[in-house]
Amino acid sequence: MAIVVLFSTMSFTIDMHYCGDTLMDSAIFHKAETCGMEMENSTPSSDCNITIKDCCSDEQLVIDGQDELKISFDKLTFEQQVFVTSFVYTYINLFEGLEENVTSYRDYAPPLVIRQIYKLDETYLI
Repeated sequence: MAIVVLFSTMSFTIDMHYCGDTLMDSAIFHKAETCGMEMENSTPSSDCNITIKDCCSDEQLVIDGQDELKISFDKLTFEQQVFVTSFVYTYINLFEGLEENVTSYRDYAPPLVIRQIYKLDETYLI
């Protein structure tokens, strides 16, 4: 149960680096490594102004965990409250032990062993 609570409340990110349409690297909890083919941002000169599209892209997938675990009893509807209270009231004494062990065979004597039945039937456990 603790593992379920831990993983349901844990948040993490997955970083992915694509070069074109090919996934080059993916990483959990840290930044993905690049392929080294990124275009550098150069200062535009007055002679030529050429824009080249970068073939690499980075994607980040963020998975958020559950923030609130405590469900308060007053947020339940009246029908749900009635169900919970009747369930608890019905099964509160289900697992209580008996005060005295009741044995129905106390007044009866065991049968006398006259013959060894396994020898008569010739059945042996091997």
